[in-house]
Amino acid sequence: MIELIKKAMLTGLGVASLTKEKIEDIGRDFVEQGKLSQQEGEKLVEELLAKVEEAKEDIKKQIEERVEEIVKKMKLVRMSDLDELKSQIKELQESQGKEKK
Repeated sequence: MIELIKKAMLTGLGVASLTKEKIEDIGRDFVEQGKLSQQEGEKLVEELLAKVEEAKEDIKKQIEERVEEIVKKMKLVRMSDLDELKSQIKELQESQGKEKK
């Protein structure tokens, strides 16, 4: 029963859009309606909160990967790359200065 409820909720509501408050409300409603015991309701809330966090992390990772792909396609320079080039230029300038003396 709990698995069926979880699957229906995750499918119907969109796991990443669920807030902690909404999940707690849903769990409380099931307990009040007698569909779940207090313990089952608490377990459901914990599991759904974990799933929401997992989904958010997955979405974040996908966005970061996609942005990285776009940056590469646009041939934009990342700050880390620019900093590395600045460091190399500085080293070259310093070595050139030493050679001239």
